[in-house]
Amino acid sequence: MATTLQHGDLQNGGLSASSATVMRHYQRQLATRRIYTIISLVVFLIILGASLNFANDANSGKFFERLPYFFDFLKTFVPDSPLEVFRAMFDLPSPYADGSLKYDYTADRVYISGSFYIPHFIYQLIITLNIALVSTIIGTAFAFVLCFFASTNLVGAGLVRWVVRRTMEILRAFPEIVIAGLLTAILSIGPIAAIIAISVHTIGALGKLFFEVVENADMKPDEGLRAAGANWLERVRFAIVPQVLPNFVSYALLRAEINVRASTIIGAVGGGGIGEVFRLAIGRDHAAKTYAIILLLLVTIIAVDQFSAWLRRRLIGHQSFEFGRGAA
Repeated sequence: MATTLQHGDLQNGGLSASSATVMRHYQRQLATRRIYTIISLVVFLIILGASLNFANDANSGKFFERLPYFFDFLKTFVPDSPLEVFRAMFDLPSPYADGSLKYDYTADRVYISGSFYIPHFIYQLIITLNIALVSTIIGTAFAFVLCFFASTNLVGAGLVRWVVRRTMEILRAFPEIVIAGLLTAILSIGPIAAIIAISVHTIGALGKLFFEVVENADMKPDEGLRAAGANWLERVRFAIVPQVLPNFVSYALLRAEINVRASTIIGAVGGGGIGEVFRLAIGRDHAAKTYAIILLLLVTIIAVDQFSAWLRRRLIGHQSFEFGRGAA
């Protein structure tokens, strides 16, 4: 008997009958997955080819012809000197000044008092950061209030929940730049349109994240307060909010980072701030000003991301971030 089993194991590569069955099943699944992968890759290549062909037709057959010159713009769009980037950034006089706007960095200084001034690009960057901050505060406040009415565990599956959820879906259905483009036609160009556009989208996006957190909250404290005779507001205040507040703060800070980028993009369509001056600089072929703005944006985004991460760690606790790192 033992000889027969050993002979069968050798035939199956040293595996028992049950292990060999599992191995054959795994190999069949692996072969099926490879076939699906190849099919997906072929479909992707077909779609990519069709897209490139459409781009070529849309550009009157010039797409593939101009593709080798893709980086020519970067080669020619170079400032006269690397120092020109920093002169443009801090509104310092340029030795290349010829009376044109391209080198007239000092004209847009924002004077505070006497000879003390804020460089124009830094001032516009402050406007962009203010747009993002105000929009985040407004959006977070409304999302905080609405999320409790959208949570099934607090209001059930009735009309109130349905209306609030549909409202949030409508608010986040359109990108901020689309809303801002519409508002600039109504309210004219300026930061107000940008604030409204980003706030509207923030309410819808944060509202969804918030009510999902609320629905995952532990309801035992709520049951205890209900048994003690607490009303709905008291149950939300003392049973739900303490549980969900750390996650709310984390999501709000993450949204603030997103809103900084969104406010920059919206500036290019008339929302004011650094995005607007960036559009003007690159459109007028002002290389030094363009690279100065790009450098400022890069430093600002990194600083905002790092500050937000530090603040989340302080508010939520380091243990929440160390869990995944320890597992890795």
